[in-house]
Amino acid sequence: MARMWKCSGLRWDVDGPVLVWDGGRRSALPRGKRVAFAVPEAGGRTCTGARGHACPVRAAVPGRSTGARCEECARLDRAHSVAADTLADDPRPYRVYLAWFGPGMVKVGITAVERGPARLLEQGAVCFSWLGSGPLMAARRTEELLRAALRVPDRIPYAEKRAVRSALPVAEADRAAEVRELHARATALAGWPESLRPAPCEVVDHVRVFGLDGVPAALGEVVELVPGGALSGELVAAAGPDLHLAVGARGVVVLDTRLMAGWELTPTAGPVDGLTLPAREFRRKREQEGLF
Repeated sequence: MARMWKCSGLRWDVDGPVLVWDGGRRSALPRGKRVAFAVPEAGGRTCTGARGHACPVRAAVPGRSTGARCEECARLDRAHSVAADTLADDPRPYRVYLAWFGPGMVKVGITAVERGPARLLEQGAVCFSWLGSGPLMAARRTEELLRAALRVPDRIPYAEKRAVRSALPVAEADRAAEVRELHARATALAGWPESLRPAPCEVVDHVRVFGLDGVPAALGEVVELVPGGALSGELVAAAGPDLHLAVGARGVVVLDTRLMAGWELTPTAGPVDGLTLPAREFRRKREQEGLF
């Protein structure tokens, strides 16, 4: 019987992206690696649980859900989420950041100081700069100040991020320009919380980290995993939860690894690349999937 691994999602560590599997198994994802798996005909996708606990009823979840949780586990997870504004008494220090994903696509956000730049890697930020640091509620007020005064969003759909990755400005200075301009406007605003300490504009660029320099344009994206489907391709880039995979004659497609969570998958071998999972071309209208 073929071995099956259940995916827990993608993580970013100091050496790059890593796929994590139930039981603690980890698969490093260096560029050039072949990513190949099949979805068994039998079985289906089940809830991944919440806060480190398995779903008590192993509820089924839709194939196109990027959350991979049933309604009850999703509610429990968000009850302990900074993103959902449910942890107002969190004593940890936080940073406010400006993240750039492509021309005209800058967002403001917050992350715990102890996490370093991990949140920016997880979101697929092409470049970013810290804006300031302080208590959670001060960071929240600063985030709201930028949204109200400068109309800076705190969310950008992943579909929009993917669509521009193969056409980013070549020069690092050009990629940083919007962040620098917005940083200057933000720090000039009146009304900053007194407990938030401003940070200088120091733009960090992730193009080489993600492998986006010279990456072939992706033609489309996988929309869900299905029983009996399979994927095999060479990793040419990785940004946020997305793997850009060359799958033979079909060219490069993007796989959002959040779609893998909750499935039991079978590793496959062999030299042939291909895709038998539902996919769509980028030129078609897409709706936002997920929170960020």
